[in-house]
Amino acid sequence: MPSQPPVKWGVLGAAGIALNKVIPAMQRGRWSRVVAIASRDPARARQAAATLGIERVHGSYEALLDDPEVEAVYNPLPNHLHVPWSVRAAERGKHVLCEKPIAMSAEEARALLAVRDRTGVQIGEAFMVRTHPQWRAARELVASGRLGELRLVAGHFSYYKRDPVDIRSRVEYGGGALMDIGCYPVMLSRWLFGAEPVEVAAALERDPEMGVDRLTSGLLRFPDGQATFTCAGQLVPYQRMHLFGTRGRVEVEVPFNAPPDRPTRILVDDGRDLHGGGIETIELPAVDQYTLQGDAFSLAVRGLGEVPVPLEDAVANMTVIDALFRAAASGRWEPVTAG
Repeated sequence: MPSQPPVKWGVLGAAGIALNKVIPAMQRGRWSRVVAIASRDPARARQAAATLGIERVHGSYEALLDDPEVEAVYNPLPNHLHVPWSVRAAERGKHVLCEKPIAMSAEEARALLAVRDRTGVQIGEAFMVRTHPQWRAARELVASGRLGELRLVAGHFSYYKRDPVDIRSRVEYGGGALMDIGCYPVMLSRWLFGAEPVEVAAALERDPEMGVDRLTSGLLRFPDGQATFTCAGQLVPYQRMHLFGTRGRVEVEVPFNAPPDRPTRILVDDGRDLHGGGIETIELPAVDQYTLQGDAFSLAVRGLGEVPVPLEDAVANMTVIDALFRAAASGRWEPVTAG
């Protein structure tokens, strides 16, 4: 691979996911170097920079976007600020890796397509799971035909946190379980089927005081199969994904928050009995999916690869999420349309 320098990154805000997971992981990467962080709370930004060894601190997001040393921006701001600040970054010539969900709606997400095409920068959605070897392996198993025909993808993702101050508890900020974590099984189902669902149904339960959805289940009808999932923000922590084919199944044990410090496992079952007699365990070595995500995006910036989750995919995912909210409100199957 040609010798090129790492991409110089700036981070908008001091969100927990950035400070605890993404920045440390990117700093361990070959192609990513975090050189600046901005916060509207300068003291918080200075503390983060000191702890993480970041060179420069900016007291405003605008100042970071004006920093000539910053080539790419990681945007982990609250959901309602994803598009506005990603647009500003792109218009300053910065490449943008934006946290999921990329927007508050598909219509809002499409604004990013226009600015990307106008400015020529790279913009992608930060679904780090797409770079993890366990998901690459699972998708290859589907493509190989070992499962027969893929007919059903079933997932569960839950945690418990009831905090009215947390941004995930604010409807106006794009909070709630479907936006926060339901977006993962929606995205993975689409990716595994290699298609878009034609219609969806959903059931949604809202917190009686905060109004955000705290328990949501969805059913996606694809041309050649179905996907089901449940996501919850006030339920015992658990996660799992199952892929069911006509001749076999795959179980991904820790599908979303794969640990960076120990191997992950996927189970492949030929269904010969109900006691695990046909299960093969595939173990994948320990990796940090945030490191892989950062380096993959940086390579795309250098023209040496593709954005892991491009904007077209992000818009399509938001289109499904929009339809799920409509289905939960109407109590009917809703078509997945770009309207």
